[in-house]
Amino acid sequence: MVPTSSEFSDLKSGAHGDVVLLVTTTLARLGYLSAPSEGFDSVVEDAVKALQQDRGLVVTGVVDAMTMRSLEEARWKLGDRVLSYLPSKLMRGDDIATLQTRLSELGFHTGRVDGIYGPLTFEALKEFQKAVGAKVDGSCGPATVMALMRLVKTVSGGAPTQLREEAKRVSRGPALANKVVVLDPSSDELDRELAFDIAQRLEGRLIALGVTVFLTRSSAKNPSDADRIALANSANTDLVISLHADNYINEIAHGVATYYYGSEAHSVRSVVGERFAALVQREITARTDLLNCRTHAKSWDLLRLTKAPAVRIDLGYLSNPGDLKRLSDSTFRETLVESIMIAIQRLYLSSEDDAKTGTLRVSDLRRAGIRQN
Repeated sequence: MVPTSSEFSDLKSGAHGDVVLLVTTTLARLGYLSAPSEGFDSVVEDAVKALQQDRGLVVTGVVDAMTMRSLEEARWKLGDRVLSYLPSKLMRGDDIATLQTRLSELGFHTGRVDGIYGPLTFEALKEFQKAVGAKVDGSCGPATVMALMRLVKTVSGGAPTQLREEAKRVSRGPALANKVVVLDPSSDELDRELAFDIAQRLEGRLIALGVTVFLTRSSAKNPSDADRIALANSANTDLVISLHADNYINEIAHGVATYYYGSEAHSVRSVVGERFAALVQREITARTDLLNCRTHAKSWDLLRLTKAPAVRIDLGYLSNPGDLKRLSDSTFRETLVESIMIAIQRLYLSSEDDAKTGTLRVSDLRRAGIRQN
């Protein structure tokens, strides 16, 4: 059993002991190591980095709480245990992601393939059990697993869930009026003021176009990540935008990057989130001289657990003198805000109504009648 986050401190190169042995045993079982070890050496560090890369985590080689949780989830294969809906402590694991994928392929709506046994997965499994004449209890035991295995896949890659996400985006129409956007400014000490200033500027622009906006924090209140996710999930949200600036030990690192939900381990990604991330990245790099550090699929909780498409934008490196100078300039911040605004609108435009990257302005949205008065 991999220890929980309450039972360990971060593990890094040079560590020894039983916890390292447990971690390396799991890494070996998953094929990242040839054999377990009680010592955390460079080989173990490389294995941890490979796991983090595959699981959409930050690649550090350090086993932190999120990496430990991913190790715990990765060790389960469908059929290893009975899966049940436990509202007080939701079950997590790759076996659940496999279950969600199979149910989705058969046309049962589990919500996002996230490896978490939530209420949608519970209801989808009961519908499947009813359809195949199995005991309808919402628990996935040997009989249910066998029924799933017997059925031939009709759709691959979790496409129905992705199509539902895309269909919802299209059905909401091109107008920004009546959309609901959650802005999540960083609360980290180094970038909290920058992120909150840009969030407030963006909030004002969006409200002027008829958007309902929620900020996950204020200048005085700093809710937990779980509270931020809960706010986004309770607001009938169309889009979640998390705003940050990056830091690195080497001041040479610079540029803008955008992240969306995706997991190679689960072979799934947010279609709308990926599209919006690409639009944001293209608009910012077309309108500024920030280096394009591209878009990336990650399985961070904010991206993974929000029901609506979510992206995180790292707007530059505060540890880089050039990026810091740009981000400290009010005019530059306004350019970032307009870039994000246009990306939001382009997300909801049909392909024939869309424009080239870097050409639209917020004033164009009003003249085109996209804002509903």
